[in-house]
Amino acid sequence: MVAVRAGVLVRVGLAVVTVLPLAELFLTALHPPGTYPPGLTWPDDPHWSNFALAFRTALVDRALLSGLVVVLAVVPAVLVLSTAAGYGLARLPFPGSRAVLGLFVVGLVLPREAIVVPLYQLVRDLGLLDTTAGLVLPLIAVHLPFGVVWMRTHFASADAEPAECARVDGAGPWAVFRHVHLPPAGDALRSSALLLSVWTWNHLLFALVLVDDPLRRTAAGALGAFQGRWGTDVPLLCAGALLITAPVVVPLVLLRRRFADALVAWASVR
Repeated sequence: MVAVRAGVLVRVGLAVVTVLPLAELFLTALHPPGTYPPGLTWPDDPHWSNFALAFRTALVDRALLSGLVVVLAVVPAVLVLSTAAGYGLARLPFPGSRAVLGLFVVGLVLPREAIVVPLYQLVRDLGLLDTTAGLVLPLIAVHLPFGVVWMRTHFASADAEPAECARVDGAGPWAVFRHVHLPPAGDALRSSALLLSVWTWNHLLFALVLVDDPLRRTAAGALGAFQGRWGTDVPLLCAGALLITAPVVVPLVLLRRRFADALVAWASVR
């Protein structure tokens, strides 16, 4: 009983910590533009027009479209590549496979700040600065170690007996992968896709360094440009932040259980 109550208290505490900043953003966004609201207070005259003004000023529709394009380009590519590589490292051992896995682990823990300068020079030499491709390709590269380690862990822990039976029946490596190992990997792929989507949508460092045009960045990068322009107008800034973060906050609220399970699984992998 004590453990149950402690668990409930922890969940309530986490819910408060999560909801309180969003509530403060929302209430602040309703105050008159140019003012400095005193915390969690409901304004006497709510300025709902702040959301429309922020939408027009920050070009939220184009910012959201740019962020969506980046997510749709990065996440499927990482899922396909990491599934193939994870399966090969887990079920098709070859000389040097442990060294290859070690390189992916190094890429997993390597700080992004440590590679941003050589990455900038590489993207510049390729002529891809300030382009969507110049942002998408580096994001695929930095997310790939996570995807490979994640999927390799899943395939390595899968039951080997069905695959052995399929081989006895004459199935080749591709057939075993497609018909035996891939179908049960649905939960791992969905959890990976959810985490990758959130990380890509919120990615800021590469978006600021590699792309000058805010409307070609991730959504977080576009918000950074909006903040630089309207940093002194707190209500308008809060309205823009809510509009840009809503597309990721709403799905996370609806899929909170799956997201929590994904985070727990990711912590166990690390």
